[in-house]
Amino acid sequence: MRILWLDINSSYSHSSVALPAIHAQVSERTDWEWRVVRGTINEDPGALAAAVALEKPDVIAATFWLFTHQMQIEVLSRAVQLLDDVKVVCGGPEFLGNNAEFLRRNTFVSAIIKGEGEVALPKFLENIHNESSWHAIDGLCWISGSDGKYHDNGIARVADFSSLKYPEESSFFKWDKPFVQLETTRGCFNTCAFCVSGGEKPVRYQSLEQVKGRLENICSHGIKDVRVLDRTFNFDTARACKMLDIFAEYHGRMRFHLEIHPSLISDILKDKLACLPEGLLHLEAGIQSLNSTVLAESGRKGSLNSSLEGLRFLCSLDNLETHADLITGLPSYSLGMLCKDIIKLAEIGVDELQIESLKVLPGTQMRTDAKEKGLKYSPLPPYEVLQTPEMSPAELKTAMKISRMIDFYYNTEAWQKVIRDLICSSEGFLTEFTAHLDHIMVLDTPLSLERRGVILYEYCRARHPSKLTDISVAWIEAGCSLKKEPAGDITKIKYLEAFLEENHLKMSVRYGSAEASHRYFLLNSSDGKYIFGYDSENHRPSPTFMATINN
Repeated sequence: MRILWLDINSSYSHSSVALPAIHAQVSERTDWEWRVVRGTINEDPGALAAAVALEKPDVIAATFWLFTHQMQIEVLSRAVQLLDDVKVVCGGPEFLGNNAEFLRRNTFVSAIIKGEGEVALPKFLENIHNESSWHAIDGLCWISGSDGKYHDNGIARVADFSSLKYPEESSFFKWDKPFVQLETTRGCFNTCAFCVSGGEKPVRYQSLEQVKGRLENICSHGIKDVRVLDRTFNFDTARACKMLDIFAEYHGRMRFHLEIHPSLISDILKDKLACLPEGLLHLEAGIQSLNSTVLAESGRKGSLNSSLEGLRFLCSLDNLETHADLITGLPSYSLGMLCKDIIKLAEIGVDELQIESLKVLPGTQMRTDAKEKGLKYSPLPPYEVLQTPEMSPAELKTAMKISRMIDFYYNTEAWQKVIRDLICSSEGFLTEFTAHLDHIMVLDTPLSLERRGVILYEYCRARHPSKLTDISVAWIEAGCSLKKEPAGDITKIKYLEAFLEENHLKMSVRYGSAEASHRYFLLNSSDGKYIFGYDSENHRPSPTFMATINN
């Protein structure tokens, strides 16, 4: 039997591990021949369908994700027209709800695997021509050919997660991507109504020995970034500390991205995190909202005060980066609350802030309760919320414009400090500056670092002139052109020592060291004088030395 996997991803850098995860379990079967056709959502569906047909498969398998759903349909619906008697089986997070409507609308799909596929899909393939045996396959959904009845065998769960063969053991595992995903647990202790893992219990673990072995293999392939798929990472403090010890062994060779629950950071874990080497971790701290009513409505466990305390601790550490997220459109969440939360997170000093729109996903409690909570959402992927009792369509659109502004400025290192100060000190800045960007029609346009700086400088010149020096300093330190207006009143200094001596000036060094070979420039502003030094030998666009002048 020839099985073809249609592997559609949102971009080149993102690669689903579904194929290697399933193939690893059956790779020794010589009677099953596996092929794959890969593509992205930006490619021609007709060309991909032709590539599928060229392989002449007996079975086509495809995993549906939020942003690949439509493209999968586009390709599959064309491919089956080019093939005779082909079976199509689909799976993925898109099918965690009731799949009757999908199957009746897309009659070319033979069956759906709801839940985890490592055990369920091989069972289906073994019995693909014996529909009477399908009732015994957990997670299988289909429409009977005889009477047109919809069958749903619930959700497939792999009981012994630690016994599975690893995706890296499959010949289809992609080692040429910028990062590798490492799934160390399945399930989640939390009950977040918006998440597909909100009801996924019990939590199942791989042993620490298994994690060590997998990381050694991953490192041997030259992978630099590992995204740890473990929604319960710090639920068990002892395990979390041991995992961090394992990660620390790879400092300088690999960097780890993982989720952490800020309300569950014990004193022991705090000590461990504080001692980790710099650059080892990038943490995603689950926040979603800083309003206790919103969190309760969303089924999010954990004390809000504890979350804030944990987040403040994480942001106080210089050895790691902390990312926080907010979800607009959650029940009881207003635009005003969202803006207050953004200001609070900026005050705490998160390194990265992401604002997402609520997706009312199939199989989640939020989807079940949507009508009761007054949520109106798109019936098509990505199922984004369109209106709530607290937020009108216009306010939800404004929230996403603010999200875009945050990406442009707060999440860009060069402008973060200036924007953070503006957000925290200037009431109304969030909405007013976003409205300005919308008015000049740049929110949906890719902007260079310098273009963003010019826009901010011009805006603050009219509304926040006290911030112009800060913008000029940020502009210069980012390596932007010294000939453009945001560089301020800047002049070249021929000889630094002579300049200081002639003008009876002293300087306080902020960073770097003053070298005779450097090129020096003086920024003269109403707020003070700054000296920047550039290394003439390495031709870096940004200064390697900075000092302030003491009169």
